[in-house]
Amino acid sequence: MSICVKFFALLLTTVSVTSNADYSKHADADALITTMVDKHQFDRSQVETWLAAAKHQSSIVKAMSRPAEKAKPWHEYRGIFISDTRISRGVTFWQENQKTLARAEKEFGVDPAIIVSIMGIETNYGRNVGSYRVVDALATLAFDYYTEVEKRESRRKFFTTQLEHLFLLAKEQGKDPLTLKGSYAGAMGWGQFMPNSYRNYAVDFDDDQFADIWANPTDAIGSVANYFTKHGWKTNQPVATKAMIEGKLGAIKVNSMRRPTQSVKQMIDQGYRPIEAFPLDMTASPIRLEAKYGQEYWLGFHNFYVIGRYNPRTKYAMAVFQLSQILRQEYCKTTNICVQPDD
Repeated sequence: MSICVKFFALLLTTVSVTSNADYSKHADADALITTMVDKHQFDRSQVETWLAAAKHQSSIVKAMSRPAEKAKPWHEYRGIFISDTRISRGVTFWQENQKTLARAEKEFGVDPAIIVSIMGIETNYGRNVGSYRVVDALATLAFDYYTEVEKRESRRKFFTTQLEHLFLLAKEQGKDPLTLKGSYAGAMGWGQFMPNSYRNYAVDFDDDQFADIWANPTDAIGSVANYFTKHGWKTNQPVATKAMIEGKLGAIKVNSMRRPTQSVKQMIDQGYRPIEAFPLDMTASPIRLEAKYGQEYWLGFHNFYVIGRYNPRTKYAMAVFQLSQILRQEYCKTTNICVQPDD
């Protein structure tokens, strides 16, 4: 065993031992408790009870150390999410929820293929919504992982803020925060919304007085569509296109998930020529992915950036896009209902 591996194993052991303590008495918990009491008028003893009930999950610490996005090249990462089974399930999901998806497209202007793709990649169409108590996941990350294993103050604050939103959404929805389930990162439901995203974007799409993104695909569809439109999705606009390399590439950074600012013409001038014709003044960003044999190049447009607002990783956004294209084709073949692609 290498020195680094031994150190990491020791660190995990240390975290596991020290984290058996009451989270309500953690050094960083007092600020959260005070916020809930002073800013949101919660009962102090109630917040302390919730935090005391939260349990450290060592499996979350391990999972955070090996996300597929960081560990796998594109051609392997793609295979995780774009499979025959996931495509087949996606077509079935589309068929079963066709009316809801059509209504979401009409009301929010979001491509139904993108919504179905998000559901497939995030939770395999509701099959993997997560089995952790959200309070356990968020407490483990806020008070253990980002204070002991990977010391990043910005992430510690992020997950502490998510705990704040968890308690708020539980109060707003009349739920017990100790019963809400999610992923190892605290994401919830079919579309894997963090607590703040739930409060900002979840939609009661069937008008039953509760945005049930955990068990109700209708609410999940409306919520994902709302998320995309609120983050700037442009109806009937392209997402991405393959590019050919001509000459020496310019110095522009590849795989940036920031809003594209350079035009297609500028991309062409820097060596990235799209394989399809697009307006020369349309903004785009260059993408480079590690294929099985060499590199492949793409241009990502504004809507690619918007997918990245859901998860700011190039490989994630590309997987969503490519799965959506395949789902559209297969849905057309299966049903003879051929929804025109955005690109």
